[in-house]
Amino acid sequence: QVQLVESGGGLVQAGGSLKLSCAASGSGFIFRIYTMGWYRQAPGKQRELVASSTSGGVTDYADSVKGRFTVSRDNAKNTVYLQMNSLKPEDTAVYYCRMFWRNDYWGQGTQVTVSS
Repeated sequence: QVQLVESGGGLVQAGGSLKLSCAASGSGFIFRIYTMGWYRQAPGKQRELVASSTSGGVTDYADSVKGRFTVSRDNAKNTVYLQMNSLKPEDTAVYYCRMFWRNDYWGQGTQVTVSS
């Protein structure tokens, strides 16, 4: 079984930065072959894709975060990161990590709150 644990969330002022981490642990998986995604869900809204990183190194971003957020991964550490710069109050949400290929795994989420 695989576990994903996010960290790095918190409270930050608008214009500030945070870096989220998501570490995968367990057995029976090869991290580098999985697509890793960061999602977020704000109160009263649907969960949305923020950024993703495929096994081939292709990254994709939601239009709302392009130019501000960067997804990266360290396959040796089984970890994916989300660097978030120029944060806005509308970025406030619970951020979730997802690891998927033939199986689909989710983390428990980490709260990001951006104050105006």
